Amino acid sequence: MLDYIVWAADPDIISSPITIRWYGLMFAIGFILGYNIVAKMFKHEGAPEKWLGTLLGWTIAGTLVGARLGHVFFYEWEQYSQNPISILYIWEGGLASHGGAIGVILGVLMFSWLTSKRSPLWTFDRLVVPIALVGGLIRLGNLFNSEIFGHATDLPWGFMFVNSREWHVLYEGQACHPTQIYEALCYFALFAVLMWMYWKKNAERRPGLIFGVFFIGIFVPRLLIEYVKNDQVAWEAGMVLNMGQWLSIPFILAGVFFIVRAMVRPPVHIDFPNRFADA
Repeated sequence: MLDYIVWAADPDIISSPITIRWYGLMFAIGFILGYNIVAKMFKHEGAPEKWLGTLLGWTIAGTLVGARLGHVFFYEWEQYSQNPISILYIWEGGLASHGGAIGVILGVLMFSWLTSKRSPLWTFDRLVVPIALVGGLIRLGNLFNSEIFGHATDLPWGFMFVNSREWHVLYEGQACHPTQIYEALCYFALFAVLMWMYWKKNAERRPGLIFGVFFIGIFVPRLLIEYVKNDQVAWEAGMVLNMGQWLSIPFILAGVFFIVRAMVRPPVHIDFPNRFADA
């Protein structure tokens, strides 16, 4: 059995004449698969096909803007406040998943108010299914970037992230927890559970149930994995719970609320014409 794994993957798939990175590819694959999964759900329930493009636009915008602003305000506002224009330099890195979650929530609210005219829970119960898949793929992108890894470990699946400057500074010669893989596996498992709930158990008949399970399935693992993950910024070092953990708690409580709310209310009737509604 290996004592550790040397991880030296190149983050670039193509570096010339243009740069294509694994992270970007994972992101793109996630959104393409997610679009098709939601399209099947919309067709299954007879929702208008023309809603798909609008929802995709709000989801992408909410994810990118929310993730960037989440990092800026939750983690490094003091730095960005000195040079606000640098907030736009997204290619330099700096995204926060909690901010992305908030951004998607706001995007869905706008879609629901302006386009579908339905309860936001109707959209959330369908959209969060592929979002779990996207989350897992993005964490694989983090793995290829040799970023967001954990503390040193002597477990046989520890990774030496030899392409990471942070690893050389903090852990030279030591293997570390591949927390990207931990999170990716949790999110892929959650995706399977949510697909089973929707397609096999008709959980969408209880508005908010899938949404609540999603919150629990995303943020409980995130809270626990943070214990072996490096702090995102230096000032977190003295905290009992780091910023990622504190930000996870409201989402977990919201998940419990939506699950209880869904289970105490009677299921709703949904017709399944298995075709898109007429435009």
